[in-house]
Amino acid sequence: MYLVTAGGFDFAHSEQAAKSRHDKATALARYIWERGIDSGELLALPDATRRKLARAADLSPPSTMETWTIAAELLDQKSAWAQDNAAHPSATPAHADEKIMWVKPPIAPW
Repeated sequence: MYLVTAGGFDFAHSEQAAKSRHDKATALARYIWERGIDSGELLALPDATRRKLARAADLSPPSTMETWTIAAELLDQKSAWAQDNAAHPSATPAHADEKIMWVKPPIAPW
């Protein structure tokens, strides 16, 4: 289904646009998973940090929050799979040491 606007075809609501968003979200989720970042941490990041994260994944930053939300859902699915398949090599993020580059731990008060 697609909407026709006064200017013609509305790509943003087409099946192709939905597929493109899902493909980008999948690529983002793969990169983010490998850094040990979970869905809550991803969605809590400032917009500027999420844009930098997308660029680090060699992707253009998504123009809407919808793609990030899909990526977060994919991270939740991967986390559930990893819990059920803990012995599988893909159940452990390969670059978890890079998480601190993106998600800063809270600073303990003195």
